[in-house]
Amino acid sequence: MRDRATERWGTYEAFHIILGDKRVADIVVTNHARSRYHDRVNRENIGFEQIAGWAWECLKQGRITPYYRKEEDVYLIDDDLVMVAEFTEIPGEFDLAGRPLHRMIIVTFLGRMSETIELRDLKSYYSWLRHSRRMTLIKNSRKRR
Repeated sequence: MRDRATERWGTYEAFHIILGDKRVADIVVTNHARSRYHDRVNRENIGFEQIAGWAWECLKQGRITPYYRKEEDVYLIDDDLVMVAEFTEIPGEFDLAGRPLHRMIIVTFLGRMSETIELRDLKSYYSWLRHSRRMTLIKNSRKRR
């Protein structure tokens, strides 16, 4: 997702964007993220390139922020859309100061907080989800006996 050359000869826009302590130079969208994007964000049938391009523009415009201050895997886009992303270093690629560049791997889109109220507090939501799944498993194991 590197930017294209600008109008003037010999100049380029920045090819990495800082997000927290990461220097993002590339974005990859997983299959799961594409299907979740289609289900929860935009109903149109959009490909991986379009989603990655949209995420790159959001990143360039500073519209992506961490969900929690200290955790680096859940992010908000436009203070509404919850996205899970992982980062890996790109082997052999460094910025001018010698710091490694990273690839952002979008794992999934959880949905919009404006539509799903439970996403406003993810920790309690996942705690509730684990508890309800565990209770379902316990009930099912009782029935089998």
